[in-house]
Amino acid sequence: MKKLLITLLCFTPFLLQAQQLKEWGQKQLKFATFYTAVTGNNSLADISVYSINPTTGILEENIESTPFDYTLAFGVRKIARLDYENRKNVFYNGTETSVSDAATVGNVEGLEYLFEFDYKRQQGSKFVDQQHYLRYVHDHWILKVEYVQDGFADLRYFEASQRYRYNIAKEFSLNVGLVQRFSEPYGFDPLSDLTGADFTNIAVEQGYGTNFEGEWINPNGDIVAENNIVWNAVALPNVLNEYVDQERALLPYQWNHSLVLGYDYYHYTKSFWFHSWASVLPLHVSAKNEYSYTNFVDGNTWFDYTGGLILGWQVNKRLGLFSEGKYHKYWNRAWHDFSVGFNYRII
Repeated sequence: MKKLLITLLCFTPFLLQAQQLKEWGQKQLKFATFYTAVTGNNSLADISVYSINPTTGILEENIESTPFDYTLAFGVRKIARLDYENRKNVFYNGTETSVSDAATVGNVEGLEYLFEFDYKRQQGSKFVDQQHYLRYVHDHWILKVEYVQDGFADLRYFEASQRYRYNIAKEFSLNVGLVQRFSEPYGFDPLSDLTGADFTNIAVEQGYGTNFEGEWINPNGDIVAENNIVWNAVALPNVLNEYVDQERALLPYQWNHSLVLGYDYYHYTKSFWFHSWASVLPLHVSAKNEYSYTNFVDGNTWFDYTGGLILGWQVNKRLGLFSEGKYHKYWNRAWHDFSVGFNYRII
């Protein structure tokens, strides 16, 4: 009996911690939604492509068809909607996007998250999109981790930040902290020391070749050029682009550590709302690497920045105006989206 009591006393702290961890996990999963969905729609219409057969001189017509677009999405989401947001669909299907997700501060304190993986076919090309996102907002500090991959835009980046938050007013706060990001290799050019003959040798090493008719064949056996003129003007540049992408993909991503300064402003009434945020990264420290962006720009004091703005104004019962968008500029590369317009209701 004595040994049993001693054993229970020893394991009690672990049991309490396990129970507390279970309760914390249940709290974080509360109001979260797991979802999976398949969506699809028509792609580009069939088009006729005309060419003249170099042997017979006869006009030939080929029909190019683009298969339908689709998206297969898996995800889990827990992000509180802001006062001006309405849920678009009854069920989540992976097409939900909101400019406000990029804001530094959310609508509630605590943990919010989004993990989504999309496998897509768009305009005949297949892509993988990912968006993974964690944000913890406290009255005096903010933690955020985000990973984004946009296959169609050829965009991929990771960012983590730890910020101190100073509330000037209920609607307005400033923040300062550190950001860790990775970027693609800069200053890498595997073609810089090559000449014309070397370019063709690269294509041959990639599996391209010619047949007895002088046509160029890709590794799958398909004709990509009917003669050397078309090969040098059209097909070979595409092969070299693929080669550069392939060689660059072998290099590791470059880590950047940066200072960040930012603000967040949110004002809402039923007839007018204004939400704005911005972050500026003026000072950077990069790991010493041959292909670091700091070497590419010869310094560590360039300006990266990101921001967003959402405006809604219900002028009267009939007229409403709106504008929203966000903008990123990292490592001299920019990406953005926006919408602006008005609604007029006939009553």
